[in-house]
Amino acid sequence: MKKIICISFLYLNVGILIAQTITEREKVIATVEKSAIEGHIYFLADDLLKGRETGTSEAKIAASYLANTLHSYGVKPIPGTATYLQEVRLQKSSPPKEIKISLNQIAFQNKVALKAGQVDYNGDVIYLEYGLEEDYIGKNVENKVVIIKAGNAKANDARAAFRLWKEKAAIAEKAGAIAVIELMDVEPRIWGFMEHNFNGDRLEVSSKTDKNNENSAFSYVWLQDENGTISNSFKLKRNNTVQLSMDATLKSNIISQNVIGIVEGTDALLKEEYIIYSAHYDHVGIGSPDETGDTIYNGARDNAVGTTTVLSMAQNLAKYPTKRSALFILFTGEEKGLLGSSFYVENPVLPLQKMVYCFNSDNAGYNDTTVATIIGLERTTASQHIKDAAMAFGITAIDDPAPEQGLFDRSDNVHFAKKGIPSPTYSLGFRSFDGDVTKYYHKAGDEANTLDYDYLEKFFRSYVLAGRLIANDPKTSVWAAGDSYEATGKKLYGN
Repeated sequence: MKKIICISFLYLNVGILIAQTITEREKVIATVEKSAIEGHIYFLADDLLKGRETGTSEAKIAASYLANTLHSYGVKPIPGTATYLQEVRLQKSSPPKEIKISLNQIAFQNKVALKAGQVDYNGDVIYLEYGLEEDYIGKNVENKVVIIKAGNAKANDARAAFRLWKEKAAIAEKAGAIAVIELMDVEPRIWGFMEHNFNGDRLEVSSKTDKNNENSAFSYVWLQDENGTISNSFKLKRNNTVQLSMDATLKSNIISQNVIGIVEGTDALLKEEYIIYSAHYDHVGIGSPDETGDTIYNGARDNAVGTTTVLSMAQNLAKYPTKRSALFILFTGEEKGLLGSSFYVENPVLPLQKMVYCFNSDNAGYNDTTVATIIGLERTTASQHIKDAAMAFGITAIDDPAPEQGLFDRSDNVHFAKKGIPSPTYSLGFRSFDGDVTKYYHKAGDEANTLDYDYLEKFFRSYVLAGRLIANDPKTSVWAAGDSYEATGKKLYGN
């Protein structure tokens, strides 16, 4: 008899669990519909918004649209205010109109100034391998131009060069050099991408305490050196000369906006904990024409999709709140260097200690519509919720298949992770970072009419259900044991 009672009790509990799962699933279906998804993406990726480049009037239109959409759902504005817009103070640096470089009397055309002071130099150039501290030992570079190779001995690609250039610039300037020319051994396609991103106006977060060396004449320039032709010739010659001239960078201040809203939780205790649902809404604007002559980089995948993912979450939670509270953040300036999220974590609208999870959404593209790819899936204890939610809508959640791309550190989630907040990124399905992923990544062809909306409906519903499961779980999700951010998380939350 006891055995029968136990079995009956077991089946009763399983039945209750299934009923609850179905209820949560039905709540998602009730608000997440393909027609609404299409409407948001088609608007955000419309040619009229000219690629939503940060600092433009079109980006402000996008921010206004997002704020008004949150308001229409019943999402509350930033606490203590009547607005959904957080002003993000940025400094714009406009590159010199002309840069002239001749090495050993040979002129070069493909260059990018990362930092430009007024310079007009004609004289010796000192070749210093990678331009790291050990390379300066015993070398006198006072008032000289230094020429170096990109990256370091372990990695010399464009990403490594970008990661190290500020460190190299500081070393060179401290040693007394007036300029650094860094040789970039990259193919034309990569160089074109670099020119598009760095030869236009650049933005960074303004700081009252950081003058950005405004009075410094020091300059730092990238020069394309495909197949290492220049660096190899410099190794063979003992004496090398350079002619370098350019105007100084012009600086000005602009204001952009993060878009923020709140839905309060239903549980008396758990509502003091917040789940962040985040994405960036900016893209790269107008660039080089493609084979059709199109110059508008619409950014449907990157990141109108991610933005709409968060809007879908907001609409759902406004109608069906979870036990934990929700903070929705749509960032500006991600494409300019994760600027909106960098600004936010230093200027949060609520204490970061109350933010127990950040469920970010960012995308490049997809090449497998049977999966959702979660960057950092197994790095938090919420991984099973994410897998279950995906399965509930007929797709499979997989972890990052391309760790060599460093995707976890290339989206807004990383600023929250560095503060200790568990922060995976929910992305469209890809099993390798190639094919249809790179076909549309930062390309003019990334348009709304090229998307599979039947797949997107499953993808969006999976994200919303995952968020609901995480937000309703009595146990707070944390970093997985042994994760590199586990100790930082324990320090943030005092445990």
